[in-house]
Amino acid sequence: MKHINILMVDDHPIIIEGYQNVLMATKEDDQTLLIDTANNCDTASLMINRAAKETPYDVCFFDISLPASEDGRFASGEDLALLTKKMLPNAKIIILTMFNESFRIHNIIKEINPDGFLIKSDLTSMELADAFQQILKSPPYYSITVNNYVKQTISSEIYVDDINRKILHLLSQGVKTKSLSEYIPLSTSAIEKRKKQLKLLFSVSDGKDETLLQEARDKGYL
Repeated sequence: MKHINILMVDDHPIIIEGYQNVLMATKEDDQTLLIDTANNCDTASLMINRAAKETPYDVCFFDISLPASEDGRFASGEDLALLTKKMLPNAKIIILTMFNESFRIHNIIKEINPDGFLIKSDLTSMELADAFQQILKSPPYYSITVNNYVKQTISSEIYVDDINRKILHLLSQGVKTKSLSEYIPLSTSAIEKRKKQLKLLFSVSDGKDETLLQEARDKGYL
């Protein structure tokens, strides 16, 4: 019997229930699935840290849009995936998201390089079942939107690193630029420089933070 320890993180319990039902109904005869679930970054990060000390997860499913952790350290499924890579280096990481923006897809592949990357609007229960089994045996598995994107443009250079995502997240929470250095280990001038780069990256012509945040939202970064 193969015991497969799984963590599923999504802020919609009904979606998690759907994933669980599909996997339980389609698992192979010699597979036993042990599934933990979380609906936010706080619960998920605790579970990942606990698993690193006790029984590691074999597979982790992360939605990208999640309620941020209280301390602001984890603002999305991407942050949880990066934590998992550090704490559970053998776990297979599967990203499931509504975002099908090419910028976002590019960023996730470049930053996380997940074992599975599924866009929810592509997904049928059959595809989820197939993807899960393929990822166990020979990852990666990308759903059609991701595959098409990868084929079309391997060279796109929009890339927002971890610190830039934190800057965007904190600004969107109403934190003023002059206070950002309390949350991010950079000087105010270094943060200002990064904000300028972000405005160039997102083609913000009026120089306003509100426009930057709107562009970042439209492209799925917030």
